[in-house]
Amino acid sequence: MTEAFEDQLDRAAAAALALAVERPWAEITLRDIALKAHVPLADLYAHAPGKPQVIDWLSRRFDLAALKAGDEADQDAHDRLFDASMRRIEAIEPHRAALIAIHAGEGPAPLLARLPATARAILEGAGVDASGARGALRVVAMTAAWARILKVWRDDEGALNRTMAEIDRRLKQMRKALAAAHAGF
Repeated sequence: MTEAFEDQLDRAAAAALALAVERPWAEITLRDIALKAHVPLADLYAHAPGKPQVIDWLSRRFDLAALKAGDEADQDAHDRLFDASMRRIEAIEPHRAALIAIHAGEGPAPLLARLPATARAILEGAGVDASGARGALRVVAMTAAWARILKVWRDDEGALNRTMAEIDRRLKQMRKALAAAHAGF
C-alpha cells in the first residue's frame, strides 16, 4: 500500500469518527465518508470497499499505540501488559463518543472480530510472545480480557480509574489462567 493510500485511509478514518458523532452510524455511507475526507470514492473503495474496512483501518492505527514500547524492559510482564493496554486505551479515549456510536450502529460483531488482532498487538507491545501454541492461548486469554476491559471503559468517564482497575484485575486473572495452562509469561 502506498503512502498516498495510507493518507487517504487515515483521512477516511478521521471522517468516519467525525460523522459518527454527528448522526447515526447506520445512516452514514462510504460516499459520506469519502466526501468528508476529501478522498475520491473510487480511491477509498479500492482499499476500503465498505465502512467495516474503514473501521478496521482505524483499529489497526489504534493498535499501533499498544505496540509503541516505553521504558519497560526491566518491568514485570504484568506491568508491561498494563502499560500496553493503557496506551491502547489512551489512543481511543479522545474518540469515545464516536466509537460508542459506531459500536451501537454496527452491533458488536464487526468490532468483536477485530479483538484478537488488538489482543495480539497488546501482547507483542508488552514483549509477550504471541506466536505458536502458547501464544495462541495468550491471544485467546488477552482477547477475553480486552473485551471485558472495553466494556468497563465504555461506562468509565473521567479519570479512567475503573478501567485501570479492570485492566489490573483481568491481567492478574489472565496470568493465573495461563500459568495453569502452561502458557504463562
